[in-house]
Amino acid sequence: MTKKISINVKCPNCGKSMMDNEIQLHEVPSIKLNIETLTDRGTIRLCSLYGCYDHQCDIDLKNNEIARFYCPDCNKELKSNDSCDTVNCNAPMIPLTMQSGGKVFICSRRGCQNHFVAFENLETEIKKFYTEYGF
Repeated sequence: MTKKISINVKCPNCGKSMMDNEIQLHEVPSIKLNIETLTDRGTIRLCSLYGCYDHQCDIDLKNNEIARFYCPDCNKELKSNDSCDTVNCNAPMIPLTMQSGGKVFICSRRGCQNHFVAFENLETEIKKFYTEYGF
């Protein structure tokens, strides 16, 4: 059985934690973000287990719809220059800074499961990552 890692993230703009201890998904804190579509604005909570795609959202998200994401504290848009490289997707990737160092990027298109972790200083951040998650 593969051990799932709960990723703790903070806003890449203001540095505040995005973890919501009060609303948990799969018994771990969720990641709280503000979300906007062409027709609505609300709040989404993503499962913080890496590789899990479960979420709770208070607005209707249509399949294949591209959403914009914002920090729930500073309300700045979370965006990067990266686009999803999944075939026929090309939606913007959303950066979330990991507390342990590095970033998690998630695709902004509903239904696309592309995501990845990136480290700026690989040696230092991998050591922090392994220390935090006990590998």
